[in-house]
Amino acid sequence: MRKLFLALLVLCCVGCSASHKNATREKIRAEYAKKKGGSKSKSKSEISRNKSVKLEATSKVSVTNVTVDEYINTYKLVAMENMKLFGIPASIKLAQGILESGSGTGTLSREANNHFGIKCANNWSGESVAFTDDAPDECFRKYNSPMESFADHSQFLVNRKHYRNLFLLDKKDYKSWANGLKRAGYATDPKYAEKLISIIERYQLYQYDNMVLGNNYAFELPKVTEVVYENSYQVAKGDTLFSISRKFDMSVDELKEINKIQENNIKIGQTLKVK
Repeated sequence: MRKLFLALLVLCCVGCSASHKNATREKIRAEYAKKKGGSKSKSKSEISRNKSVKLEATSKVSVTNVTVDEYINTYKLVAMENMKLFGIPASIKLAQGILESGSGTGTLSREANNHFGIKCANNWSGESVAFTDDAPDECFRKYNSPMESFADHSQFLVNRKHYRNLFLLDKKDYKSWANGLKRAGYATDPKYAEKLISIIERYQLYQYDNMVLGNNYAFELPKVTEVVYENSYQVAKGDTLFSISRKFDMSVDELKEINKIQENNIKIGQTLKVK
């Protein structure tokens, strides 16, 4: 009888031990499943879209892929239209805009609508802002809207001789365009071309070139023309500061002041602010 009791006791202990082990296993399994499930709360696409992208040119910012996508969707048609008019690949224009403006979040783009980091230069008669880039307080162009910035960027490339060779390149060859911009001195960053190409390929911006080229657009080398801005006047042969001031009901001193002119000398083709 005693032997039988001991045997039953042993069986009971073994059963309890096995039951406890099974319960422990189930608990561990449940906790593991919970943690594993929690790690799937965000999809790969969500993580990718929210990942920060560092953009460093005229602007130095970190933006998410969502911000870049929004910039592309906002300006892709503008870039394509400029490609039709001037022959500058939409992919290049968008990539430069993304890089130079920080996808529209940089200081110049927010405060001056300048999306391409274009400086004033000697022939600029429009508004300007001071911004530290290669040197402190450099003069940068200010626009009334981003659309003006996109249009002026096209004119900027068209009207300068050192960019002329770009327009001989294949419009689908964004790599040659990127390298050509760097060689022509658009930016001082030694990796500028590499950055443009990376942006184009990452966001598949070449698709917008293909959309334009797929419609059999015939590109011609654009003619070099002086940009005439609203409330401005292009100096013609025979013009003087006095004759221009009379034409726009201004004094010579007013005309000189708003154009920051010290002397009375003006040049044919020069653009002057008149209001």
